[in-house]
Amino acid sequence: MSQEKETKKVTVPEIMAYKRRGEKISALTAYDFLMAEMLDEAGIDLILIGDSLSMVFAGYPNTLPIGMEEMLYHTRIVSRAVKRALVVADMPFLSYQPSLRDGIYNAGRFLKEAGAEAVKIEGGEPVIELVGKLVDFGIPVLGHLGLIPQSIHKFGSYNLQGKQPEAAEKLKKEAKMLEEAGAFAIVLEKIPAGLAKEITESLRIPTIGIGAGPHCDGQILVSQDMLGLFDKFKPRFVRRYANLADQVRKAFRAYVQDVKSQNFPQQNESFE
Repeated sequence: MSQEKETKKVTVPEIMAYKRRGEKISALTAYDFLMAEMLDEAGIDLILIGDSLSMVFAGYPNTLPIGMEEMLYHTRIVSRAVKRALVVADMPFLSYQPSLRDGIYNAGRFLKEAGAEAVKIEGGEPVIELVGKLVDFGIPVLGHLGLIPQSIHKFGSYNLQGKQPEAAEKLKKEAKMLEEAGAFAIVLEKIPAGLAKEITESLRIPTIGIGAGPHCDGQILVSQDMLGLFDKFKPRFVRRYANLADQVRKAFRAYVQDVKSQNFPQQNESFE
């Protein structure tokens, strides 16, 4: 019986039910098969193929350069690895902004071609009509408010959002609009904990925080950040559960030294 519970597939309705029964939602990012498989085995509830791969995987300075084909490629890989978690794909920059037609078509590709079970879309009022259409067509949507990285040039920095009363009211209003449009949950990124609490308590759907304090219905981080693999900078809201970058560098240096000194391979690592 317990094995059945462990392997039960996490669905969109199940994610929404977490809030009703007071269970927190655990979410992390994955871009490759091995990471996705390990996350799934660990019991993660939601795996996001985030456009953050633009920075931590592809080496770009922000999320803007990554396009549909790259996101579809990574989503296919992750989907093949996952048996339990809900698989959500990020809609990349310019995949939904130009028109409703573009947004519906590209969101559908994630489900039809890549095996995703939902898509994530950044923004509030400008995307409400699209969110409603997608939900009507059977494409579940995870909203995203607060710091929305695809608008980095508008914001000018990755600073805290919703600090001023007017901005806070706008976020509260847009959260309700996303709920009414049919979003099954909303990511709240880098907003004051008190504001995140207000929004969370005002909604029937779950909130998933990243830098939004402890009162959200769940939490998400970039896996490479929390593993200490991506160590170019450390946001305040990231708790590092490991420091793998140092360990990996140490292993690589040891390998180079062993090859140079002819310590690798040895007889027991060779064939007769």
